[in-house]
Amino acid sequence: MNIFADFTLRVKDALQDLDLKDANGEAPDLSRVVVEAPRDPAHGDLATNAAMVLAKPLGMKPRDLAEQLVAKLNADPEITETTIAGPGFINLRVAQGVWHKVLASVLDQGIRFGAQERSPAPKVNVEYVSANPTGPMHVGHIRGAVVGDALANILAFAGNDVVKEYYINDAGSQIETLARSAFLRYREALGEDIGDIPAGLYPGDYLKPVGEKLKAEFGPTLVSKEEGEWLPLVKERAIAAMLELIRQDLAALGVEHEVFYSERTLHDRGSGNGSKIDHMLETLRNKGLIYEGTLPPPKGQVPDDWEDREQTLFRASDFGDDTDRALKKSDGSYTYFAADVAYFQDKFERGFSETIYVLGADHGGYAKRLQAVGKAISDGKTEVIVRFCQLVKLMRDGEPVKMSKRSGDFITLRDVVDEVGPDPVRFMMLFRKNDAPLDFDFKKVTEQSKDNPVFYVQYGHARCCSVLRQAADELKEAGYAVDDLAGADFTMLDDIGEQELIAKMAEWPKVVEAAAETHEPHRIAFYLHELASSLHGHWNKGYELPHLRFIQAGNLKLTLARLALVRAVSLVLASGLTILGVNAPEEMR
Repeated sequence: MNIFADFTLRVKDALQDLDLKDANGEAPDLSRVVVEAPRDPAHGDLATNAAMVLAKPLGMKPRDLAEQLVAKLNADPEITETTIAGPGFINLRVAQGVWHKVLASVLDQGIRFGAQERSPAPKVNVEYVSANPTGPMHVGHIRGAVVGDALANILAFAGNDVVKEYYINDAGSQIETLARSAFLRYREALGEDIGDIPAGLYPGDYLKPVGEKLKAEFGPTLVSKEEGEWLPLVKERAIAAMLELIRQDLAALGVEHEVFYSERTLHDRGSGNGSKIDHMLETLRNKGLIYEGTLPPPKGQVPDDWEDREQTLFRASDFGDDTDRALKKSDGSYTYFAADVAYFQDKFERGFSETIYVLGADHGGYAKRLQAVGKAISDGKTEVIVRFCQLVKLMRDGEPVKMSKRSGDFITLRDVVDEVGPDPVRFMMLFRKNDAPLDFDFKKVTEQSKDNPVFYVQYGHARCCSVLRQAADELKEAGYAVDDLAGADFTMLDDIGEQELIAKMAEWPKVVEAAAETHEPHRIAFYLHELASSLHGHWNKGYELPHLRFIQAGNLKLTLARLALVRAVSLVLASGLTILGVNAPEEMR
C-alpha cells in the first residue's frame, strides 16, 4: 500500500466532485496535486498542496479553495481531521485503520513492499564506471561504480526494465600504451633486465602476470617480430587480461554489469557496410545536422586535439550545447566524440527510452553535449540524464591514506574493499549526495557505534532478527510462528513510538519513487538511517519502560502485534539494503 498515492487519488476525486472550471471553462490540470508527509508531524499525518497549486488557474484565493476541498474530504471515513495551514495548505489526520493497512501490506509483500509494476516497463540503460581497460580499478572509480549500481537497482525496483552497461574504451592511444607496457613485462618475464619503467608507460606490477602469460603462449618468438606484428597480438591479450581484472575488482564490490560494450565495434567495418560511426554520420547528414567548418579555440587551456582547420562538425549548439562539435578531423580520422555519438545512436536503436550516464566530476562539460546528442539522434524520444560523482578523499583517523605499491601510483579499489569489506564502502559512498565531496575514513566506517551509519542500519536489521529469534524460543509452547504475524491485532499498537515506526515505513514507497524520479540513490541511504534510528530509539525506551518491550510475558496478543511491527521493520530495512547492494545481517557480534 502506498498511502501517499492512495490519498492523492482521494484528494483528486474530491476536487473532481467540486466540478471546478478555469477561465476557459476547462477542468483544472491536477498533475501537480500531491499528498506527502508534513515537515512537522505535529501538524498532521499527511499534507496536500492542492489549493496552493490550483488557486491561480481557477482564479480563486487558496484558502477559499482549501475550505471547499476540506468540506469534501471530511466526508471520507478514513480522514479523521482536516486543518488549513497558512495561505492554504491542508493537513490531514487519518484513522488508525489506515496505518494497520500499511503494516499488513508490508507483511504481505515482504521485501517487495514499495516496488512498482509498470506495463510496459520502460527500457532504461545505466552506463557507469566505464574506466579505460589499462589497469586495476582505482579509488576514483569506486563512487561511480556504487552510485551507478544502486541507481540501476532503484530504477528496476521502481518498475523499469534496466540494463547495467560498461563502455570499454578500447580504441584509443591509451590501448597502444597498454600493449607496449605489457610487452615490456613480457621481456622481463623472459629474463631481460628492463630497468626503470620508461616515462609514458604504465608502471604497475599488475602487468607482470600479463607478461608471464605472453611468455607461456609465445615463448621468446615475439621479441624477433616487428612492432606491427607483435602489437596487435599483445593488445588483444592485454585488453582481455585488464577486463578480467576489472570484472574481478567490481565483483569484490558487488558490482556486475550485464553488458560490456566495446568501443572498437563502433569503428569496425568488417561487414562491408560501413562502421557504426559511418552510420551515425549518415543519420545526422540526412537530418541536415552536419557541416564542414572551423571552430574557435575553446576558452582556457587548448586541448591537444583542437584544430584550426576545416572539419566535419555537428550542430550541437542547435540542441543546447555551448558550441558545435567536431566529428571528423581535417585528416579524415574520427574524433573521440564521434564514437560517443555513434554509441548513443546504438543505444537508441536498442530501444532505450532513457539513457543514464554516471560520470566522474572531471567530465563536467559532458552533460550538455550528451543531452544535445540525445535530442538530435532520437528527436527527443530518448531522455539523456547525466549524473556526476565528486571525488572521494581516503582518510585513516583523519590522516590521508598513502599510495598503493601494487598499482604504481594510485590507490586501488581492491585496497579499499579488502580492508573494510564491500558493505561499508557501498553504504558510505551513498550516504552523501553524489555531487558532494566525500571523506571516507577507514577507522570510522568500521566502528561499531551509532556514529557509523552503515553499522547503525545493519544493526537495526540484526536487532529485529534477534527479537524474532528470542520470541521463537520463548513462545514455543504458544505455537508462535512468524507466518502468523499478519493475523495479529494491530489495534494493540497504540504507543506513539509504535505509531511513528509504522508512519516511517509508510514513507518507503514514496522514497523509492522519489529516488527513481530524481536519480538520487542517497535518498534510500538517508531513509534507512532514519528508520533504524526510530527503531533503536523505541528499543531504548523499553529499557526504561518495561511495558514497551516487544515481548510481553503473559500477554501473547500484545506480543504478537509488536512482533509483527518488528518483522515489518526488518523487511523494509532488508529491502532498502538490498537495493543499495549492502548485506542485511541477521546477527552482528
